[in-house]
Amino acid sequence: MNILFVSPYTPSPIRVRPYQFIRHLAQRGHAITLVCAADNAAALTELRAICRQVVAVPVRRTDHLLAYMRALPGALPLQAAHCLTPAMVAAVAHEIKQGKHHVIHIEHLRAAEIVRAALRQCGDGPPAVLDAVDSITLLFERTLRRGANLSSRLRALIDLARTRHYEAAYPHRFAAIAVTSPEDRWALLTLNRALDRPGGCPIIVAPNGVDLTYFQAYTGPRQPHHLVFTGKMSYHANEAAARYLIEDIMPLVWAKRAEVTVTLAGAEPGPRLRAYARDPRITVTGAVPDLRPYLTEATVAVAPIRYGVGVQNKVLEAMATATPVITARQATVALSAQPGRDLVVAGDASSFAHAILTLLDDDERRAAIGQAGRLYVERHHNWQQSVSRLETVYASAGTSLHHR
Repeated sequence: MNILFVSPYTPSPIRVRPYQFIRHLAQRGHAITLVCAADNAAALTELRAICRQVVAVPVRRTDHLLAYMRALPGALPLQAAHCLTPAMVAAVAHEIKQGKHHVIHIEHLRAAEIVRAALRQCGDGPPAVLDAVDSITLLFERTLRRGANLSSRLRALIDLARTRHYEAAYPHRFAAIAVTSPEDRWALLTLNRALDRPGGCPIIVAPNGVDLTYFQAYTGPRQPHHLVFTGKMSYHANEAAARYLIEDIMPLVWAKRAEVTVTLAGAEPGPRLRAYARDPRITVTGAVPDLRPYLTEATVAVAPIRYGVGVQNKVLEAMATATPVITARQATVALSAQPGRDLVVAGDASSFAHAILTLLDDDERRAAIGQAGRLYVERHHNWQQSVSRLETVYASAGTSLHHR
């Protein structure tokens, strides 16, 4: 198929879902034309070697702010306005007018209105498939309850009602929809039934995968009594988890074992997270070129997610390296992993501390959980399987009515 792939950011190993979809779709013989916001020069160079064509549109900070201001008086979610610039719409409309694409793949709510505006300009076009990824409504509801700071809760509050109504109308605006988890599918279907006309296009689950060649099982020596938490630290849910780990869980661990060390590995930590590095037992890395060394040197990976939606890649990547994982139940909702065998699930700070201390003292159980976690990822989170489901979405889109 000839696929017009529209993304509000440059797909990359950090923006892993669209990046892997593009890679594997190209490997399976599809021709990709990518239109995206230009925010990662290195990734663009790689994508140009994979795609038939890459159209990278500069989007400045002022462009984002102007788009938010245009959306604020109306009903459009600010998330949907994020990259809704004349240049992005024009670039997509230009490609649609070429008439050479069989389907439009839309990455995330943030690109949905770009494509809808371009289709209105053109009057017609190929069926548009939205990879919603997650239910942003569900994320905002959870952010309101447990957000790491006031600003993240305020942003969720401002956009929640708009996003509810926008997501409720998804099935009547697109030819098909993909999400990462059954929970997100349920959330979108519930919104559709409650706030819009029930029915419409199919909503299909295409889980996130893991690059199993890149993230290989590691069985060598690890740094003793060392924990790791990974993720982009500027993301409010990751910041909340990191703060919970350091401020609530680790004092309970250190009360029993003062020698335990922790690394927070991920880009753009804020001032509060950077300040943790004053403690010699805590390392805050900032951006790193490769997370694998941090995963494979750790005795245990800890992901004390306070709130979130969809599939947590940080959990899958740690499991893929055979690093034993302790995480919150929220992170397992989208998985079919078996707690106690494939990973360890904890609830409050006390149970997290107990799970950490127990695993640190049990070499055999750590090895068994690490090996089981790797096997789980191999069986259930292969990108080829997810891309095959995406191809099913494209096929259904070809026979569905699509709405503007």
